[in-house]
Amino acid sequence: MDKITGYRQLIKRLLTKYAELISRDPEPGVETHLVFDEERDNYLWLQTGWSKERRIYGVTLHLRIYQGQIWIEQDWTEDGIATELLTAGVPNEDIVLAFYQPEMRNMTEFAGA
Repeated sequence: MDKITGYRQLIKRLLTKYAELISRDPEPGVETHLVFDEERDNYLWLQTGWSKERRIYGVTLHLRIYQGQIWIEQDWTEDGIATELLTAGVPNEDIVLAFYQPEMRNMTEFAGA
């Protein structure tokens, strides 16, 4: 299996795991959506609905595969998806924390771009 195919499978597996955890104790009126766009290599975990009188709409996690790396565009998970990617064997140089300014990325243990 080539690297990109492996990354696609890993990302889908991790997002599915998060969705299953959330579904064990769902917030009434709030739905979890997983969006897997393999053609453009974008993978999202969204939440939509209503809680009391407040609209819920947000991207909890957005990953994309770009130029052979996994770009973390948004991450509101408790421990950070980068930790899980590392544990699964993705090397630091293949993870980009895209939610940081480009100048700040070089100060992390991950790829600058």
